[in-house]
Amino acid sequence: NVENASYGLTLCAECGLVSTLVATGGGRLIAFACVDISGNPLMPCGRCRQLLQEHGGSTLQLMTHEGVKTLGDLLPWAFGPEEIENRLS
Repeated sequence: NVENASYGLTLCAECGLVSTLVATGGGRLIAFACVDISGNPLMPCGRCRQLLQEHGGSTLQLMTHEGVKTLGDLLPWAFGPEEIENRLS
């Protein structure tokens, strides 16, 4: 993470991850872990949970302080690309 006094200008690790994913040809995320300097898991903010949803989906595995959870556990009833496709068909 690159923190900034203006929270909206903060660059979270998840943004860097997804940017690299897209820049190198895409694909889907299957697992994600972000830790602090001591190795303790850090939870994605709401914006990053949405970003991870769009590039990994509800089955994406995340390391949490309670062990591995799916993104669906952390972001139930998420809105993603599938909902757009369903509405267009």
